Amino acid sequence: MKTGLRLPDVTFHTRVRDDSIEGPNPFKWEDKTTADYFAGKRVVLFALPGAFTPTCSTYQLPGFENGFADFAAEGIDAIYCLSVNDSFVMNKWAEAQGLKNVGVIPDGSGEFSRRMGMLVAKDNLGFGARSWRYAAVVNDGVIEGWFEEPGLADNHGEDPYGESSPETVLAWLKEAASKAA
Repeated sequence: MKTGLRLPDVTFHTRVRDDSIEGPNPFKWEDKTTADYFAGKRVVLFALPGAFTPTCSTYQLPGFENGFADFAAEGIDAIYCLSVNDSFVMNKWAEAQGLKNVGVIPDGSGEFSRRMGMLVAKDNLGFGARSWRYAAVVNDGVIEGWFEEPGLADNHGEDPYGESSPETVLAWLKEAASKAA
């Protein structure tokens, strides 16, 4: 993907809490579209290979979560984490990480990642199809800034991390704001 392009229009199958449902699993299915997440907002989207994985859980997700106020100060309305995992896994990961500021988007079938050109095979790790690691600043559904890890390839032997880090994206936002001033 390149800056200036519109995000693909897909439907995400999510599970949301519904307090009217009794019992140990008070959730219902709710379909959300690309527009539900991105229309009329300036957001940071970051995608990663998998929930509960080391780099994702230790650095990338906590960095965006803990830095939310800094992103908001640069005009970001929301931050979303996307992974080719189902809604059950993404919700449990969000709960385990204690997320308050970052929303999770389940790309369970990998349709969004595929249409972004970022779906890769990770069979070498036993993962199957997953998203390559990237981040984007998205303004009303259009990519404003793009941060892709190097080496996009199936069964890549490493998991590069740096280009899509919260620090890199925040630095870009601050530089963009200073140029606009």
